[in-house]
Amino acid sequence: MMQVFDEMTAPSTNGTSLKGKIEGFGFYELAYVLGQPTFDEPSGDGKTQVEWVVKFGQDIFTIYDWKTYDRNFTLNELTSFHIGGNVPATFFIQVLERKLLRNEQAEII
Repeated sequence: MMQVFDEMTAPSTNGTSLKGKIEGFGFYELAYVLGQPTFDEPSGDGKTQVEWVVKFGQDIFTIYDWKTYDRNFTLNELTSFHIGGNVPATFFIQVLERKLLRNEQAEII
């Protein structure tokens, strides 16, 4: 099961790092499947414009743009989003790609 957190319920993602990428899907495709981003404002340093925090099994993953420094580009042109976590993300990415291809919506918590 894949659960997406809102900003109020999101756990800390400190210590996560890049584990992979999701390629070939844009922001609106991700937003249809995952709902609105957990964090929908640019980070304090401007390195991310949007970020989803997702629980998959017992693990927490993040999906985010990286260093576009341009919200319009992120929303309308970007098709490569980073996947962060504390464990390998191969299976998570495969499941997310299947959901995206099938337009299956994740559970929002």
